[in-house]
Amino acid sequence: MYLIALCDDEAEEIQKTGGMLESYNKERKWLDFTIECFGSAEGLLYKVRKENYMPDLILMDIYMPDKTGTEAAKELRDMGNKSRIVFLTASKEHALDAFGVGAMQYLVKPVQEGALFDVLDMVLEDISCKRRKYILLRADGRIQRILVNDIVYCEAQKKTQNLYLADGTKLLLHMTMAEIYAMLSCYQEFVRAGAAYIINLEYVDSLNSQDICLNTGKKIYLPRGVYKTLKEKYFGYYCG
Repeated sequence: MYLIALCDDEAEEIQKTGGMLESYNKERKWLDFTIECFGSAEGLLYKVRKENYMPDLILMDIYMPDKTGTEAAKELRDMGNKSRIVFLTASKEHALDAFGVGAMQYLVKPVQEGALFDVLDMVLEDISCKRRKYILLRADGRIQRILVNDIVYCEAQKKTQNLYLADGTKLLLHMTMAEIYAMLSCYQEFVRAGAAYIINLEYVDSLNSQDICLNTGKKIYLPRGVYKTLKEKYFGYYCG
């Protein structure tokens, strides 16, 4: 799943670019993505501040009345937002500024469908490559290659541990929690929640002092004393 944000103050441009994105998705049916539209830079920034919103890609106009795209991009970077940014604009004047805030590409309007498709291919392939991380685990009596991004959480069960994957699969691991965490700790999305759980922060919908709610519907009750550290890691992962 890819999340794309489209930010432009002109409704006609949003409709035009949105239409090209839909055409792109029809040609590449294997890709799963959603589009969210914003009519101003401030609208996008508000959602980032309030909801820790971090789309995979932001397609953003530079010339907007409330705040320019490059100003908004600088604020996003200052907040720790790591979304990939592609600017769509009527002028080449701000090209250096655009790359100064870590933009991946700069397309001049009127944007041609082929040019946009090429950029989307590049950006989504970059995202996909970074997501394809594997580890080898002894699961169910054999060595298995597991996609790191598919791991939702691991739960301690006495001498064996249960590993839960995004597709609902449960694997029985003949390893200690310490051994499993040693393999996952190099990935910043994984955290310990007491002695009984290792959790992938990518799947956390919400948390409080009592429990964590995952987007799979699972609720994990927290042991006493772990909430403060867990909250700091959660905010650090999305905002740091």
